[in-house]
Amino acid sequence: MSSHAILITGANGGIGSATARYFLENDPSCYVYLGVRSGCDKAQTIAATFPGRASILKLDVVCQTDWDAALTTVETEGRVITVLVNNAGHHDDQLLANMSLESWSSVIDSNLNSTFLGSRAVLRGMMGERFGRIINISSLSALLAPLGQTNYAAAKAGVVAMTQSLAKEVARMGITANAICPGYIETSALDEMDAEKKKEQKRAMPMRRFGQPHEVAATVFFLASKDAGYITGTTVKVDGGIL
Repeated sequence: MSSHAILITGANGGIGSATARYFLENDPSCYVYLGVRSGCDKAQTIAATFPGRASILKLDVVCQTDWDAALTTVETEGRVITVLVNNAGHHDDQLLANMSLESWSSVIDSNLNSTFLGSRAVLRGMMGERFGRIINISSLSALLAPLGQTNYAAAKAGVVAMTQSLAKEVARMGITANAICPGYIETSALDEMDAEKKKEQKRAMPMRRFGQPHEVAATVFFLASKDAGYITGTTVKVDGGIL
């Protein structure tokens, strides 16, 4: 009999690593696969902190063969992925008039195509279990697209629309699909923003602060729970009230 497991992509990033820790600290029975492509220092620390309950899965989320290999590893270890957190992605901000095709394609690939590949890869196992949770990390940019992010905003808006459509396809099988749109979260992604810009952004927020990674993680944790079984196709904003 297979045991259930969680796969978090981009697990070495701020939100990904916080989500992994949140699951491991709040659900003693869970097993977490930390999907990483490169730079796995945080993931290694998590795996070492929770021995026997978490392991690193080498995974380039835009590569089909990597997904095939990852799922084979999970199956070989006697587990099935019943919670997938599609968190990996990157942005490359430029004005569209100056944007290269490579910049456009790579952002669409890492944010949108990766979500498609990951969701498709785990669905068969979820269908067999008659239970599954797919949680896609989109962005506030999907709903309130800023200038200079035509590629990223388009990709993340695509994630939202894909989530809504997928939710309808799999609802009868006990599988839910939901999206989360974080706003400004205190991760390394904000390192490029200078101090004055940060102050300006905080002043524009009703809560007057940036969010913490664990606040996004807590939202993921709830949507992955059995108690969230009647919530599907929705988009949850974690943004301090910007919209």
